Amino acid sequence: MASLLMKPTVTKGRDEVYVAAVPLRATKGPAQLLASSAYSLNLWDLQHFMVIVKPSSPPPHSQALIFDFQPKDPENIFAALAVLSGKAIPGVVLMRKLSKLPRSKCWFVGSPKAGAKDMALEFNKVWDTNLRVGHHDCRDYTNGLVQYLTGEGTSWSV
Repeated sequence: MASLLMKPTVTKGRDEVYVAAVPLRATKGPAQLLASSAYSLNLWDLQHFMVIVKPSSPPPHSQALIFDFQPKDPENIFAALAVLSGKAIPGVVLMRKLSKLPRSKCWFVGSPKAGAKDMALEFNKVWDTNLRVGHHDCRDYTNGLVQYLTGEGTSWSV
């Protein structure tokens, strides 16, 4: 939690690494009912954590990238049941483009010594994609990738 209070300074001419949290959502129907029940019973904190890399290069190559780890089929009711029961499910590491940084729940954590995108892709090659909530999930992925990129150890919880 202390890491959320630190305000590292942005290093000019280097990529920037951020962590963002967004509410975890489920599709309408049984998956949403399970997610709402889990939230009501305080079974887990329904936040999804991800790493955002903002490149130092000038436009048009300056679009930020999101790196995150999530269930391979997040809308599958059986995946939701497996998650609630603590079982491992197939996961996937995603990389997507982002037009601008989120306004809230987004923290600058540091800058890598080399190109962050290439480093993240390297990290993703060896990341175990068996997802198990509370043991090997988006928080673990975020912590691992941030440490790999910046050399800073963190723990994300809100």
